[in-house]
Amino acid sequence: MNMNMYKAVTKDVEVRVETFYQEGASNPEADKYVFAYRIFIENHSEFTIKLLSRHWHIIDSNGQMTEVEGEGVIGQQPVIEPEKKHEYVSGCELQSELGKMNGTYLMEKQIDGSTFEVEIPEFVLIAPYRLN
Repeated sequence: MNMNMYKAVTKDVEVRVETFYQEGASNPEADKYVFAYRIFIENHSEFTIKLLSRHWHIIDSNGQMTEVEGEGVIGQQPVIEPEKKHEYVSGCELQSELGKMNGTYLMEKQIDGSTFEVEIPEFVLIAPYRLN
């Protein structure tokens, strides 16, 4: 199990990522490599914020890049109060055993409706047997 931790802080909002290779769901003979990632979003600002949307860049070692945009995360637009956190698990499928992802969340300050982007740190997706 790959337990790397990645972190970025933007405007007092901290985003941390853990990654996991999903061996049971993967099929290397068919170039199908499935990864899960757990995201922790911590609001260290003095404002309540709402996660409106996400924008991902996904790149595998074959050079294939995919962009994914959408509302919220896993069907939710969580509201995160000051000094609270939101956590969720999602995943992606690559066509190679090595890749990376990064992106941004669009957040809204609940007090005035203003929006700002929060960085999702770049993180590596790697099948554990590649580390041997």
